[in-house]
Amino acid sequence: MSRPPAGLSILPVPGLPEFAPGDDLAGAIAGAAPWLADGDVVVVTSKVVSKVEGALVRIEPGADREAARQAAIDAQTVRVVARRGPLKIVQTPHGWVVAAAGIDASNVDQGSLVLLPEDADASARGLRTRLAELLGVDVAVVVSDTFGRTWREGLTDVAVGAAGIPALVDHRGAVDAHGNRLETTRIAVVDELASAADLVKGKLDGVPVAVVRGLSIDEPADDEGTRPLVRLPAEDLFPYGSRDLVGSRSPGADPVPRGGELDAVAAAFRTASAALPEFPVVLRYGGEGDGVVDVHLSDAVTTTTALNLGALLGAAVVQLHAEGWATRWEPAATAGGTSLVGRLWVGTPPD
Repeated sequence: MSRPPAGLSILPVPGLPEFAPGDDLAGAIAGAAPWLADGDVVVVTSKVVSKVEGALVRIEPGADREAARQAAIDAQTVRVVARRGPLKIVQTPHGWVVAAAGIDASNVDQGSLVLLPEDADASARGLRTRLAELLGVDVAVVVSDTFGRTWREGLTDVAVGAAGIPALVDHRGAVDAHGNRLETTRIAVVDELASAADLVKGKLDGVPVAVVRGLSIDEPADDEGTRPLVRLPAEDLFPYGSRDLVGSRSPGADPVPRGGELDAVAAAFRTASAALPEFPVVLRYGGEGDGVVDVHLSDAVTTTTALNLGALLGAAVVQLHAEGWATRWEPAATAGGTSLVGRLWVGTPPD
């Protein structure tokens, strides 16, 4: 009888206690899984890491829990990406873009909220070192958390911390079976491990740790943890949420002029015009690089034309900000029959 091909095993670690600040997480894992072996990947839910590290927000008796949660979200927010009602998608100090700053109010007592670990990569390194001391094994560690996904319904676990394993496996430059050279393929292997482990951990089963066995990936020479997973601004095609763009239109200091504003404004108005009903507007520019664009109406100024212009101008300004320009709108007096309705100052955001 032929033997089945080698594959992966995903093993739950049952019997772990309810953790509290100061508990020995590595010791508990070693006691519950003395069968850990070299090459295993230990996947630990971030919530238990946060609990033992004391990454909690205490809620005073009688206090409004939702108000406390919103305050905690604000404290863990570097940038609000989008908002709908009480729901906020934000960027955290770690670089993650996630709902509610990753703050968890489930599977915790009513007097607490659980934050993401302050440095989950450091937490993973500590667990890995301690498990080596306790059991004499060389394992990798992944700290996982549950995130939503852009343009897809449903939640899945992803890695927020890792040690002893590369976050990304880079296939760029390799040639596939059909002779095609791979140009962009990098596999987020730690995310795949986090998601696979969650299949046996579950959300309601009280199993915060699982082990993935059978994976063959070399330990990285430079253990960067999950830092390679954070998309840098220069590579982010979707850096702005609606709140960023609307808020960016607030009046501010004059932008610093820079070259190329003429083409940028013309392109922004073309984009805006393509998205809105046709509306005639005339742009008369100052000198190249002076940062000033005069906006004229070819029709008489009426309530209708003013509303149409506002929609067009607003869309153009949003487009300019999405392209990295700063703007300031200066309305002009309409008395005396002039067609000038305002000036758009365009340039680099001031320091």
